[in-house]
Amino acid sequence: MPGSVGREELIAAVRAGAQLAEVLPAGEYEEEHLPGAIHLPLKSLTAQTAAVLDRGRPVIVYCWDAL
Repeated sequence: MPGSVGREELIAAVRAGAQLAEVLPAGEYEEEHLPGAIHLPLKSLTAQTAAVLDRGRPVIVYCWDAL
């Protein structure tokens, strides 16, 4: 279910088995990313690139926005 999660909720979800996917551009991901995050750049996200995700586990998607 889409929505926002706070830091503590994120930590609990990952500990419970959720996958963390970052959709940042490569340069931003390489500069700094969340530990254990799977890199799936939004501009190149397809069913094939998303196949690295386990469909049986929740996915938390992270994106950074300067606005």
